[in-house]
Amino acid sequence: DVDGPSVAWIRHNNIFAVTASRVNTSPSMQVEMLRRCIEVFESYFDHVTEESVRDNFVIIYELLDEMIDFGFPQYTEGKILKEYVTQQGFKLASVASSSLAGLRSLATGESAQEQMAVKALPQAVTGVNGACGWRQPGIKHRKNEVFLDVIETVNLLVGADGETLQSDISGCLKMKVQLSGMPEVHLGLNDRVLFNNQAAARGAVAAAAGGRGKAVDLEDLKFHQCVRLNRFESDRTITFIPPDGSFELMTYRLNQKVRPLIQVEVSTQRHGSSRVEMLVKARSTFKKSSTANAVEICVPVPCDADTPQAKANFGQVKYQPEREQISWSMRQFPGQREFMCKCAYTLPSVRASDPTALSRKPVSVKFEVPYFTVSGFQVRYLKVTEKSGYETYPWVRYVTQSGEYQVRTT
Repeated sequence: DVDGPSVAWIRHNNIFAVTASRVNTSPSMQVEMLRRCIEVFESYFDHVTEESVRDNFVIIYELLDEMIDFGFPQYTEGKILKEYVTQQGFKLASVASSSLAGLRSLATGESAQEQMAVKALPQAVTGVNGACGWRQPGIKHRKNEVFLDVIETVNLLVGADGETLQSDISGCLKMKVQLSGMPEVHLGLNDRVLFNNQAAARGAVAAAAGGRGKAVDLEDLKFHQCVRLNRFESDRTITFIPPDGSFELMTYRLNQKVRPLIQVEVSTQRHGSSRVEMLVKARSTFKKSSTANAVEICVPVPCDADTPQAKANFGQVKYQPEREQISWSMRQFPGQREFMCKCAYTLPSVRASDPTALSRKPVSVKFEVPYFTVSGFQVRYLKVTEKSGYETYPWVRYVTQSGEYQVRTT
């Protein structure tokens, strides 16, 4: 704004978070800072609403005072902030009376001057950590382990003929780190850009010998602040000093055509004037060695359907009138298998002759396939280096789950 400060804002629940700047500041940085503030507030009080802001305004002021210094963002990690910003805040260890001070000095051996002194602030406050504001030095674990979960969410729209109309994959890498000291982690992926760079550097013959694995085109990459972006832009390797505990390392998206992992066919047949029968077939297309867990197929029915009945040769079937659907659930769905479910219901005589009486809503499918990625995404290596040279146990797990997964019936 020429005449005044520029304003950026985000909306969260029933509140607006706003930043104002009198200089030429990146709007994306302002929005990201607001998002980080909301995440930190949620780590202190679960839900950020108008009422919770009123109840916790003192701790919010303390957090903002540490997160932003003279208008510049500082520490934005809730785990680090919790080490020195508590619900009560930092206060002087004062005594109520001289007699109480005498009793305490006898018990602890401290003098009155030591009791009145301000306690030493953690290193995160004094800035001893330098640029690594998300990890405190001196962390120790009895067993050094790294857990990496690759979670891919499949969003799919399938036509009535079984062809894929829309599809995309959104993935994220979540880590749980239990490492001592200040370790450095190196993560390698089967990124197509990395393979192309290696091919240009080594030549076509060497690339043909070393790049036989499947590569994926990662788009819309978003990293945790611990990742060294300049290193990734130069040689496409992910190196970072991880925070302690659980965090989300990166997210990505892939625009590629995905065939349905679970194909659903619904055939409807009318008997007489009001009776309707449906036959639902579900077939898994992934390999036999994989198994889908927590599978739920939701078949919509008209809101005025009378006494729907359903029976399946595998799993459990339940009518849910509040959702106007029949839920077919299976704890496990093996690969390359097919199961069927028969449903029947009657329509009121008033709507029996109405051709639009049958539900036109798509069938929704929910599932989770462990140890499987639909895009072919792979972690090539996960290395941990630390100056003490301790032994590390890395663990990698792959999971594919359904997002907006719908199958049209007409």
